[in-house]
Amino acid sequence: MTLASVVVMGLGGGPPGWQDLVAEPAGTADAAGAFRSASGAAGGAYAFAEGAQRVDGAVSTADAVRLEAGHTYRSVLPVRGRAYYRLELDAASNTYVSATAVPPAGHAASVVDGVKVSVQDGDGRSCDVDTASFGATGSSHPVAAWAVREISPRRSLCKEPGTYYVTVERTDPDGADSSPGPWELELTTASEPPLEGAGATSAPPEWNSAPPRPVAGEPERRAGGAGFARATSLGEGVWRDDIRPGQTLFYKVPVDWGRQLHVTAELGSSDTGGRGYVAAALDLDLYNPARGHVADVGVGYGGSQKSRALAPLPPVAHANRHDIVGRVRAVRFAGSYYLVAHLATKVADRFGDGPVPLTLRVGLSGAAQDGPGYAGEAVPRDVFTVTEEDREAAAEGTAAGDGDDTAMRVLAVGGIGGGSALLVGLGAWALAARRQGSFRSG
Repeated sequence: MTLASVVVMGLGGGPPGWQDLVAEPAGTADAAGAFRSASGAAGGAYAFAEGAQRVDGAVSTADAVRLEAGHTYRSVLPVRGRAYYRLELDAASNTYVSATAVPPAGHAASVVDGVKVSVQDGDGRSCDVDTASFGATGSSHPVAAWAVREISPRRSLCKEPGTYYVTVERTDPDGADSSPGPWELELTTASEPPLEGAGATSAPPEWNSAPPRPVAGEPERRAGGAGFARATSLGEGVWRDDIRPGQTLFYKVPVDWGRQLHVTAELGSSDTGGRGYVAAALDLDLYNPARGHVADVGVGYGGSQKSRALAPLPPVAHANRHDIVGRVRAVRFAGSYYLVAHLATKVADRFGDGPVPLTLRVGLSGAAQDGPGYAGEAVPRDVFTVTEEDREAAAEGTAAGDGDDTAMRVLAVGGIGGGSALLVGLGAWALAARRQGSFRSG
């Protein structure tokens, strides 16, 4: 038995991929209002990966659908209970599974509600478990958790080849202000090959943990993306955007082996005349290339400029995985590190629902180094490295898929007119579907 019925009851129908079309891409601000209305999300719709395969989570391991490394999937998370998926693993590779929960945006939320992900072996023993919650902002937004099947001398379980299971569930569905309906999910899997040599068995003993001075300079405009797959690339520098209450923006920074990432987030002063103070106004989360949570920082807001920096991170190194500190352990491979900024919905109560200036100061220190020497290729390829294309994208500020999304390019040119045409098309599709259903029922 699957959870397919949840889709019908909780999410409604629509032509294939219509949610992707109503997602707000970077650079289409003129049409954003129309698409927010269409999606029903005050903070903008989440942009799922293009071409992600839809799968149903199962209510039993016996019916679990297989997830393959290198693929991205869309699924549904029920209000209560677990959704099960299946992995077929070898005896050498590390496997990372990340689940991004996408609740309805723009609503209050239980601070401890969120998503819990685990990987289990065939005997129900836990290989790893992780949770991610909405936190002190108290407003719903996309959150991601990851779980790892790791071949390591520190782990005695989960080393054998065979069938493993992924479980995904909510952390507090019955809490105050918790969302009553199902959530959408984006699932990703990645495989990391073993090292050619023995490799280090302990974390680097020392690294420079002194926080550097925030990057200074003239801010450059970079509009954030609406999802991990549409994250806007950033390099070292000062980057400026606007963020509305309830909105979540996605960016990514290519970080080479041996380099340290430093990030400071700043909310600019308001001219709305609002008063008061929101203790947890901005939440900035950092995720690694496998979408594993690294660190986060909150910024309070009272109408005047405020800034906070992420806790210092070590240089990217394979051996970081042996550290006892979570944020150090997560900086275990090179690749694109994601910055996810969310502005609490309650900011609108004090300062209106207009945009608040957001500045990200991104610094990179240390010299790039060669990788650790893998005995094979990662899946997907290049996920744990920085390519020339990644560097070019960071210099130009492009997002993944910018060159392929014809529909969004047309929308960007057509503005609200184009958006209206799409909404008319969606309306016509819905009417036709209803008529077809009536005809069949007769």
